[in-house]
Amino acid sequence: MSLRLLTAGESHGPALTAILDGMPAGLPLDAAVIDRELARRQKGFGAGGRMKIEKDKVRILGGVMGGQTTGGPLALLAENADHKNWQGNAVDPMSAPRPGHADLTGALKYGYHDLRPALERSSARETTMRVAAGAVCKHFLAQFGIRVGGYVCAIGSVEADIKDKELWQLYEAAEADDQRCPDPQAAQAIRAEIQAAIDSGDSLGGQIELFALNLPVGLGSFVQWDRRLEARLAHALMSVQAIKGFEVGDGFAISRLPGTRAHDDIDLNGSSLQRASNHAGGIEGGISNGQPLLLRVAMKPIATTLSPHKTVDLANGTAGPTRYERSDYCPVPRAVPVLEAMLALALADVLIEKLGGDSLAEMQPRFAALKQARLEDLAMDNRPVVWWE
Repeated sequence: MSLRLLTAGESHGPALTAILDGMPAGLPLDAAVIDRELARRQKGFGAGGRMKIEKDKVRILGGVMGGQTTGGPLALLAENADHKNWQGNAVDPMSAPRPGHADLTGALKYGYHDLRPALERSSARETTMRVAAGAVCKHFLAQFGIRVGGYVCAIGSVEADIKDKELWQLYEAAEADDQRCPDPQAAQAIRAEIQAAIDSGDSLGGQIELFALNLPVGLGSFVQWDRRLEARLAHALMSVQAIKGFEVGDGFAISRLPGTRAHDDIDLNGSSLQRASNHAGGIEGGISNGQPLLLRVAMKPIATTLSPHKTVDLANGTAGPTRYERSDYCPVPRAVPVLEAMLALALADVLIEKLGGDSLAEMQPRFAALKQARLEDLAMDNRPVVWWE
C-alpha cells in the first residue's frame, strides 16, 4: 500500500485523530478543504441528536507547511463537543448487548467488564476522521481531473429512478436534497418513509451508488489476488460501519443474463477503443478500463432502535429489552460522504502506486503520459511467438 490511514479516539472522548501517511509533497492544502467534507457528513434527514451538538472542524497538526503537504505523515484532529457532557461523570454500567452492534463480539474478543469500550470505538463517530482523510485524497485526485461522488439510490422500499442519467448531474441533484437522493419524486417518498420510521421508533437502511470519473486505464492488476482493483475497493467500502453488500457495475443484474448480453462490446472510433455500455462498472480483469467507475453498496438499518430488541443482561444472566442509546434513525444520507472518502482513499492509493514519485510535481507529467485505450498505445506486432520451449 502507498497510503496508510490510522484513526484513534472514542465517540465521547476528548477528540478524534487521524494519521494519513504516504501523501506526496506539494499538494496545496488547508483546513477549509477538509471542513467542507466534514460539514457534508453532518447533513441528512434522519440524523440523530448528536449532529445538533457537533460542529466538526479539523486541525492540521503535521504534514503541512507553508500551505503545502511535505510528504510526511498528515496528523489531523477534530474535537468532540459532546465530551464536556461526559467528562468527570460516572456512567451507568452497560451489560446488555444490542443485537447488530459490536457490543457482544467486542466484549468476547477483548474481555471487557463493561460494554461501553466496544460501543465507543466501534461507533460511526469514528468516520469523522475517515472523511477528513478522504477529503485530502479527493483533493489529491482532483489535481489529475479525477472526480469522486455518490448519491442515495434507495432507502427502505423506495428506489430512485437514475437510469440513463449523467453521473455528475445525479451527484449535484443529490447534494441539493437532504436525503441525498437525485430523484425528486423518490426523495419525497423517502422522506415520508424515514418519518414513519422515526414515528414508530424504528430505523431504515438503503443503497448508495458511488462513482469516479476520468480514471486512467491501468489501475489495479490481475497478477495477484490482493492487487485486483475491485478487491481493494471492496475492502475500503465494506470497512464502513453497517455496510453489508458491495457491487461493481451491474454485477448482480448481469449474473442473471447470458454471456452474450452481459459484457461491454468494444468498438473503434478513429483509433479510440470505446464501449456503448458499462456493465463492468469500469473494471475488467481487476484493472480499470477507462470507463466511469460505478459501484453500489447496501447499508443495513442501524441496529439502535427506540423500539427495543430482545437481549440478555450479561451481568446477571436475565433476559430483557435493550436500552436505547442515542442514534440516527436513517444513516444512509450521511453515509454518502463517508463512502466517498473511503473510495477516494483507495483510488489515491492505487494512483500513487501506479505513478510513483514523492511529489505532485513528479506525478503530474507521469499521469499525462499514461497509456489510453487507443490503437497507438498498444504494441501489437502481429507475429507468431514461441512462448515456452
